[in-house]
Amino acid sequence: MKKLLSGLFILMAVLATSVSAETRKDTLLLRDDHPQEYVVVKGDTLWHISGRFLKSPWKWPEVWGVNPQVDNPHLIYPGDVIYLTWVNGKPRLGLKKDGIYPRARTSPLEQPIPAIPLRDIISFLNDNRVLSEDLLKEAPYVLGGERERIIAGAGDRIYARGTLLEEQRRQGIYRAANEYVDPDTEEFLGYELLKIADADVSAQGADVITLDIRKSNKETRVLDRVVPTEEIRIQSIFYPKPSPEGVEGKILSVLGGVRDGGQFNVVALNRGAREGIESGHVFSIYRRGELIKDPVTKEMLRLPQERSGELMVFKVFEKVSYGLIMQSSDVVSIGDEIREP
Repeated sequence: MKKLLSGLFILMAVLATSVSAETRKDTLLLRDDHPQEYVVVKGDTLWHISGRFLKSPWKWPEVWGVNPQVDNPHLIYPGDVIYLTWVNGKPRLGLKKDGIYPRARTSPLEQPIPAIPLRDIISFLNDNRVLSEDLLKEAPYVLGGERERIIAGAGDRIYARGTLLEEQRRQGIYRAANEYVDPDTEEFLGYELLKIADADVSAQGADVITLDIRKSNKETRVLDRVVPTEEIRIQSIFYPKPSPEGVEGKILSVLGGVRDGGQFNVVALNRGAREGIESGHVFSIYRRGELIKDPVTKEMLRLPQERSGELMVFKVFEKVSYGLIMQSSDVVSIGDEIREP
């Protein structure tokens, strides 16, 4: 009997220690100064809200609990309340609609908060895309404008030769800006295209397309390509989450014509949908160590990599994706490595 009781006490102690360790682990997710509740305000982002509660904002899926009493529980609006609770010893973040359960939205025009600041990505959502070499070659090219003009702007009529990639009235006029090549494998990943103008198809002949330019960012030129416009719907329901385990990559470019970037700059990555990348995936950024000369041996030595920030993916193509640098402790440069946080 004594041996049995002794064994039970040992088992209970082990279980208690295990539960205690698990609770401490879960508690470590939370910031020391986390609030019990937070009222969402206009201008908030999911990253910002997650960072108020969690030390690592990309761990949001681990603590986010869906309330079945609330319509569209993943959508968060200004006035909603995010509250902290504990379920089976684990922290959970819940949602109240304007502090009560449930509530119909009073304004159909009210927009849910986005995952990241839209002002920093809206132009890249609308005006940048990556196309394969084959598709770019198939896209119609601009011949010129009326009266043999070689440049055109808003309100002008232009002509293009070829077959539309998609039969739709709205088309975009694009210009190739960058060629993306994988720095490790030298695989061609695609052309980065910049939108020059929006145009409407007014007529189609056997080989020539007539288009009227509705809106122009720059002057349309001969050899610009006609590509279907993307119907971009701002996705508010994607949320920060760790990138797939084992997926690593590199920064191909800092968009905007600069070599180095920092917080809220957009970067292109050499990983895309084929690697399982989705909007919301978060990567840690590692800056390449400097090359120095050993003062004793005189040999050249590369210092270890240093973690320099985090980025969140917001737009995904087949082999390339765009990410927004959410925080950085150092400059982020072309060639810096990315890996799971």
